[in-house]
Amino acid sequence: MSRRRAQALGAALGITPALLAGRPLSFHGEARSLVPVGLGTDGRDKFLVAGAARAWRAMQAAAALDGVELLLISAFRSYAFQASLIEAKLQRGRTLAEVLAINAPPGYSEHHTGRAIDIGSRGCAALDDAFAETAAFAWLERHAPRHGFSMSYPRGNPQGFVYEPWHWCWQAVTVT
Repeated sequence: MSRRRAQALGAALGITPALLAGRPLSFHGEARSLVPVGLGTDGRDKFLVAGAARAWRAMQAAAALDGVELLLISAFRSYAFQASLIEAKLQRGRTLAEVLAINAPPGYSEHHTGRAIDIGSRGCAALDDAFAETAAFAWLERHAPRHGFSMSYPRGNPQGFVYEPWHWCWQAVTVT
């Protein structure tokens, strides 16, 4: 059922199998049980699955103890919200190919799982490559794995997405 709904949203945007050919994208179901993890930088409530929420809070607290502030930009996204992000970019004149290098089609975003977060840092524009030059990113590279988080889209990733140093996904490990 959810796969059909995601595919219908994608088809309405003009996303065809041919556009995704050669990109090893994994389908992700929408998380059903989410817990609030606080406000994002946009002032809106953000949600994750319980394990990812615990790991995020622990990681954010550990970074703070080291004098590093990790800002929450984005967390769970529904299929419909993902489709609306793509639609907004198309309405601003971007091509579908350009948008799909930045945003996953509905059903293929790790954000649907409630385990993915986009992280930012004060003084750095949200969702910008410059995040890779911040103390927050350096801290994440050293410490995120022990909290179960890994960066999903390094440079040259096989999924065909742009480099996303801000996007980290929790892999359901025990937080230490």
